[in-house]
Amino acid sequence: MNEAELLFSRVLNCDRVSLYLNKKDKLGAQSGALVSSVLRKRISGYPLQYILGKADFFGREFLVNESVLIPRPETEILVETALKIGLRLKAKGLRPDMLELGTGSGCVAISLAKELPGANVIATDISEKALGVARKNGRLHNVKINFVQGNLFNTHPLPFTPYHLIISNPPYIPSGEINKLQPEIAYEPRQALDGGKDGLDYYRRIAGQCSAYLKEEGVLVFEIGFGQYEEIEKILQKGAKLQIIDVIRDYADIRRVIVAQKVK
Repeated sequence: MNEAELLFSRVLNCDRVSLYLNKKDKLGAQSGALVSSVLRKRISGYPLQYILGKADFFGREFLVNESVLIPRPETEILVETALKIGLRLKAKGLRPDMLELGTGSGCVAISLAKELPGANVIATDISEKALGVARKNGRLHNVKINFVQGNLFNTHPLPFTPYHLIISNPPYIPSGEINKLQPEIAYEPRQALDGGKDGLDYYRRIAGQCSAYLKEEGVLVFEIGFGQYEEIEKILQKGAKLQIIDVIRDYADIRRVIVAQKVK
């Protein structure tokens, strides 16, 4: 369905076919007012996913609101990459221990938990409101995930069991660039977007601490923004005890996901 079909079918609680079969029917006053209100919101730039209260990600539907970032298609590459690593661990007879930093709606952690039954998944976020959404999504998809409030690794209680895999899609937009982006971005939580002056604050923090939380030969997988690879590579080379072993490009041939392994 295109955006208009999706919007009208959800608002009017009907399927796509009914929209066309009943196109000559007049809307009642209540339905008309509802459609008018929704259209005004959308025209102002309010994101469609927030209007619907839902977003599609990795073949599943997730609840979303203004407390969480709207899942992007590019982040599915992050899940695909982490999933391959998790499957290799399971093939070795291991139960993957996984930590997601900055879970937001929980879509990444939940997708991995669904695709890797039996994995031990912990997900953190600084926002209690975001964690409320993530927990609802966890119940919706019937997965067992320990959602914990905290600022990256500064989380209590965070079970200090070194992990096979740490995953993150951290804020990576430079502070000065956020207000120049499309109007929909203004409605998303700035805390989930703002990566500091150069967009790399969270990469420095994660790289500086994650080695202590990784098992031997454990892996860090994170999403990066356009044009950030070279600087992040330098960050990882500065005593982070991490070596880049793979870089995955997105559908626009942009380097989007980095895989870095713990080294001695």
